[in-house]
Amino acid sequence: MTDDAPRYRYDFNVIEQRWQETWQSRKTFRTAGPGEAGFDPDRPKFYVLDMFPYPSGVGLHVGHPLGYIATDIVARFKRMTGHNVLHPMGFDAFGLPAEQFAVQHGVHPRVTTEQNIANMLRQLKALGLSYDWDRQLATIDVDYYKWTQWIFLRMYNSYFDPVEQHARPIEELLTKLQNEVYFVGFDDRIIPATDQGLMGLEGEPIGARKWHELDEEQRNAFLDGHRLAYLAEVPVNWCPALGTVLANEEVTNEGRSERGNHPVFKRPLKQWMLRITAYAERLADDLDAVDWPEAIKKMQRDWIGRSEGALVDFAVDGSDELIRVFTTRSDTLFGATYMVLAPEHPLVDQVITEAQRTAVRDYRRQAESRSDVDRMAEAKEKTGVFTGGHAINPVNDQKIPIWIADYVLMGYGTGAIMAVPAHDERDHAFARTFDLPIVEVVKHDGENIDIQEEAFVGAGVNVNSANDDVSINDLPTPQAKTKITEWLEHKGLGQGHVQYKLRDWLFSRQRYWGEPFPVLHDERGRTVALDESELPAELPAMEDFTPVASDDPDAPPQPPLGRAPESWRIVERNGQRYTRELNTMPQWAGSCWYYLRYLDNTNAERFCDPSREQYWMGSTEQNSAGGVDLYVGGAEHAVLHLLYARFWHKVLYDLGHVSTPEPFGRLFNQGYIQAYAYTDARGVYMPASEVVNADGKPASEVQGTKGEKFFHNDQPVTEVYGKMGKSLHNAVSPDDICAEYGCDTLRLYEMYMGPLDASKPWNTRDIIGVHRFLQRLWRNFVNEETGELKVTSDKPGAQRSEAPGIDPLLRLLHKTIKRVTEDMQRLCFNTAIAALIEMNNALVGRDTLPRAIAEPFVLMLAPLAPHLAEELWQRMGHDDTLAYEPWPTYDEQYLVEETVELAVQVMGKVRGRITVAADADRAAVEAAARNDENVAAHLEGKTIRKVIVIPGKLVNIVAN
Repeated sequence: MTDDAPRYRYDFNVIEQRWQETWQSRKTFRTAGPGEAGFDPDRPKFYVLDMFPYPSGVGLHVGHPLGYIATDIVARFKRMTGHNVLHPMGFDAFGLPAEQFAVQHGVHPRVTTEQNIANMLRQLKALGLSYDWDRQLATIDVDYYKWTQWIFLRMYNSYFDPVEQHARPIEELLTKLQNEVYFVGFDDRIIPATDQGLMGLEGEPIGARKWHELDEEQRNAFLDGHRLAYLAEVPVNWCPALGTVLANEEVTNEGRSERGNHPVFKRPLKQWMLRITAYAERLADDLDAVDWPEAIKKMQRDWIGRSEGALVDFAVDGSDELIRVFTTRSDTLFGATYMVLAPEHPLVDQVITEAQRTAVRDYRRQAESRSDVDRMAEAKEKTGVFTGGHAINPVNDQKIPIWIADYVLMGYGTGAIMAVPAHDERDHAFARTFDLPIVEVVKHDGENIDIQEEAFVGAGVNVNSANDDVSINDLPTPQAKTKITEWLEHKGLGQGHVQYKLRDWLFSRQRYWGEPFPVLHDERGRTVALDESELPAELPAMEDFTPVASDDPDAPPQPPLGRAPESWRIVERNGQRYTRELNTMPQWAGSCWYYLRYLDNTNAERFCDPSREQYWMGSTEQNSAGGVDLYVGGAEHAVLHLLYARFWHKVLYDLGHVSTPEPFGRLFNQGYIQAYAYTDARGVYMPASEVVNADGKPASEVQGTKGEKFFHNDQPVTEVYGKMGKSLHNAVSPDDICAEYGCDTLRLYEMYMGPLDASKPWNTRDIIGVHRFLQRLWRNFVNEETGELKVTSDKPGAQRSEAPGIDPLLRLLHKTIKRVTEDMQRLCFNTAIAALIEMNNALVGRDTLPRAIAEPFVLMLAPLAPHLAEELWQRMGHDDTLAYEPWPTYDEQYLVEETVELAVQVMGKVRGRITVAADADRAAVEAAARNDENVAAHLEGKTIRKVIVIPGKLVNIVAN
């Protein structure tokens, strides 16, 4: 503040520090729940939640708080509208980035992570966010991940019941098997005794075994094979340079690790898996019950990938083996001229001939280095190798060659396809590349297509599709599908089937910094779950937690926990030695259920008290689906986090631990704050704060201007527009903005930039406009020279000398209350701020301000600029915080206009404006329009043909 500045000018530094300290010391935003002191059961509840952040060492930039500020505004608004508001915050703190940072700097990841959390806490509190900090948690807290392990054990000790279509305890499966309610299929499926069409002469399902007929090893294998959490050898993304398995989302399209850009290879490893595929149908169908953006729902449904079709078995020539394929076009079976197996398919080794062994081996190694995304790319050249083996097409007994090709994935369908090049574009391209037969079996109805040149993939009428038993010739595609599928089922060659693209969740990581699995392994390799009383299974203290890196893709995994002290790795029970699981859970584990722990975060006896879960997660009039009432986060979590959390929640729901089938009733995706960045001739990003234009002005003052040239250290740079981030050297720290303008200004600016769900460009120079609004508002309430409050007890209109009537300021107040209230409910904060700016402008120049106007205005300001609002509220004589003051209401009588202004057009052009009584009849409006001086001049010498009056808007006079 300069020496000549008014003594009592708006001092945001003092005001914001005072109120942040007051809120913290008084625990203003502590939320009481059922069973806690201060809980009011008569108030409706509202649970508003942010997707919690990863505690990066860099801290926040101004793009990060966009959603946090929005949810804070909602939380403050809901408190003022009489709700019990739950608004917590925590940190998703396990994972690879923290471990890599710790490895590079030789510091334990807990140390660096807790330092990062402390820094982000400082930044979040400096934004005036009204979180209940008593509920703060981090996934690395031992008393938190104890319950993550507990949930894992619930999955391990449960199975998915095929009749109930719900998860049930594994003990129930054992009882049903012992009582012969269920049988064991020869393919290890669970077969209910009541399955129609499967009963034999003895009243038992055909192809089933009784429980007592199995030996102990078979029984254990069967139970383990049906657990929701199970061990399996599966193809994984193995990164030897990082020494760990990576999830698909951690691998680039080029088949390299997202972190470090190291080669990634497909290889089979024994890993923990979660049976999310059992929930595929419910995960897709239940999206209809939640209030989510349609684009997010579509992304989830596409990821789940429901397809209706048939499973078909192709016999391998000269072998007892069968190749099972899934197809959505069973009507094209007669056109299958070759088969393709994924390079990882286990039958490749069975069908390969000696002559092709070397070529197949080399191709499989080549395929290992490609990501699934790259392998599925439509535009890439089709590659493959003939195995030397053949299969028998079940509909025509023709011998067809078996190939391997990387465009077939083991992770989708059965890992094998029947190739119908005439009616599939990828198969067609492959057939053209390798000169394989193309046989037309479906004709376009009305258009002649040369299937040798292009595939016809649509519906049509079947041709060339008959054998001695069945013909689907001349049938339209839907009927052809039905008929051939029924024939396959009758012949025992296939069956109708619903297939999902979703694969079971790979849940192991060869890392140190993650939740330990709560399981042991005996000397025979059998898994033994820890008892609940043995939780938590804590991470051991280790000085060397570096993954064992290698350049050899065939190098065996060596998890860091393999070097843990023997006292941790080895557990003795009743004289038998057990080894702990050496893998850890992925970062996703802790983020799957954190919203539930917030409800009861200090409970040492259970993960959440049922009464608190039922209260905070229960359905409401606005949220009939139940779950979190408003969940706000970025669209980048559209699939994986949301899908995983929904899966965990549904398992807990099935087992009776939560009361709603969905975790998040309403989802809102905020947009992104974007920024300009600058690259030199090498494409390297230069610090945006050091870039200037040709006149030496900072780039921030002229960015985005067409034709502007920019320089860094006198060297030309190119301006690009996109996301904000450390790597782009264009991140703006909220610390800097708060120090220069105050956090109320930052909050308002980020909300005023545009709709919450839209992305918008950051420009620091534009902040000054919002800051001036707050300065002007302060002057409307406080005399900057004396510090005296301008607010008086005068009634609105007391200083007016005009004729009696409703005071325009009072009318404006109620119109503003209505606008702001509706905008708050719709999350349209930019227009709510615009309404407050408009009203504030109407207060400029007044010597005094009626309390009846001032107090409602400050209450409306409170969710948006809470520090300034609290300061003014206190100066107006209130001792308590305004955080729980009732939200102002409007009176309809003040919304009715006494007069309205109408535009008057003559032959479609505006020639004047008239003011008439709001309830004036048509004749009065027409007379006023004709009498307007400018309108009359344009009507002179013309004959009026028609007068059109649109009430409240305009008058249009047609004359010639």
